[in-house]
Amino acid sequence: MTTDQTDPTDETDPTDEADPTGQAGPTGPDTEPAPAPDTEANRRQVLYWRLLARLFDPEEQPALESASLGVVEDLGLPAALLDPQASVDAIVQRHPALAAEFDGLMLPEEPADGEERDRQAEVRRAALVSKVLLNVFATGSGAVTAGRLAQWQSDAGWLERALGCKPGELRAGRTGGREAGTGTGGRTGTPDLSTLIPAIGPELGSIEAGLVKRMRLREVLADPKLAAKLTPSMSLIEQLLRDKNNLSGVALANAKALIRRFVDEVAEVLRTQVEKATVGTLDRSVPPKRVFRNLDLDRTIWKNLTNWSPEEERLYVDRLFYRHTVRKTTPQRLIVVVDQSGSMVDSMVNCTILASIFAGLPKVDVHLIAYDTQAVDLTPWVHDPFETLLRTNLGGGTDGRVAMTLAQPKIAEPRNTVVVWISDFYEWQSEELFASMAAVHRSGARFIPVGSVTSAGRASVNPWFRERFKDQGTPVISGHIRKLVHELKNFLT
Repeated sequence: MTTDQTDPTDETDPTDEADPTGQAGPTGPDTEPAPAPDTEANRRQVLYWRLLARLFDPEEQPALESASLGVVEDLGLPAALLDPQASVDAIVQRHPALAAEFDGLMLPEEPADGEERDRQAEVRRAALVSKVLLNVFATGSGAVTAGRLAQWQSDAGWLERALGCKPGELRAGRTGGREAGTGTGGRTGTPDLSTLIPAIGPELGSIEAGLVKRMRLREVLADPKLAAKLTPSMSLIEQLLRDKNNLSGVALANAKALIRRFVDEVAEVLRTQVEKATVGTLDRSVPPKRVFRNLDLDRTIWKNLTNWSPEEERLYVDRLFYRHTVRKTTPQRLIVVVDQSGSMVDSMVNCTILASIFAGLPKVDVHLIAYDTQAVDLTPWVHDPFETLLRTNLGGGTDGRVAMTLAQPKIAEPRNTVVVWISDFYEWQSEELFASMAAVHRSGARFIPVGSVTSAGRASVNPWFRERFKDQGTPVISGHIRKLVHELKNFLT
């Protein structure tokens, strides 16, 4: 009989166990176990890898798509979040509870002291962020329909809401009461894009402009149903103004309606800014109107306290005091000169509207001149920005001398005149033009050079002119249109 015997050289250490990963490695009582994989972090990465893959290559990556679908379904989110054709509006319409989650989605939010991160919530936010970014920044190629443009504008509005702005604010350069870069950090696991607002706004405008250029705009305008889907924007208005001479009939009527809608919307915003900036000292040389709404009750009581009767507990008033409401105003002439060359379209639209608003103020005489290589006096239509814009001829070169020829005769009383010159100042006869501008400044008129009057505040100004304006004491105003409103109100009131 034979028996199995153990080879004394074949000793097995009971502490040796198979590595679940299949890799050999030292183990023992002093060895720490390998950390458990961060499942939520992996799931979040899957969603962002899919986002990047889709942004740079529209072709579907099966592995990423199936993995992302599993993540989304496990979170209880609709699979439509992964559908590139589905708009955020369509998803929210079917799942209304998601609307609140998109609001402020990308704003900074740090967990409170002692509070643990909600890793599953981070994955959920990653899914929603991916949807918004993909819909806005992956615009594809080829022709664009009116419906596609409207859908993009709506999705861009959701991105703005996610960044804590109102729809349209980023594309117009307005960020409400929240300034870019005020965050204290980002939500852990979610990219905080709020600090990039100055860059995102212009980028959205560029994407929108690209979509508009890819449209068969004339065909869309000729169809009232398609035209009704268009939402007015600066990019669309620019295209309409450039192409207005090629439109007729229904197409022209629809184009005019879109331009008027946009003009009215911008005018409402600018009018509010002008009203807020309205100041001026009280004119005490004019007696106050003795009407009840002007009665200064506090002052009246204070001045008549000596007439108080303790026995009767009555105050006898023998004199009433009224508030002064009349403000000092001096007749002023405002001459606005706008470069209407191809690089200044945004400024042309904004300044035309702004000039019409100032033209409605008491004792302000507004003149408007537009120029490229030729100049046109638009003063007869300055009260109606819509009609003014229809008379512009956007594009062409730049020769400010022709505009100066029209502007100089209008400076009758220099001390009561302000000349606002809006241009990028890339002139081919720079020295001659600057000499005439310096002469206007020396005459006593207020000369305000403006590099841009855009909503986004971007400008490219000729450095040669910028330095000379600075040395002259009339530095170029470049930035938001609110800066120009403030400067004009300081002078005109």
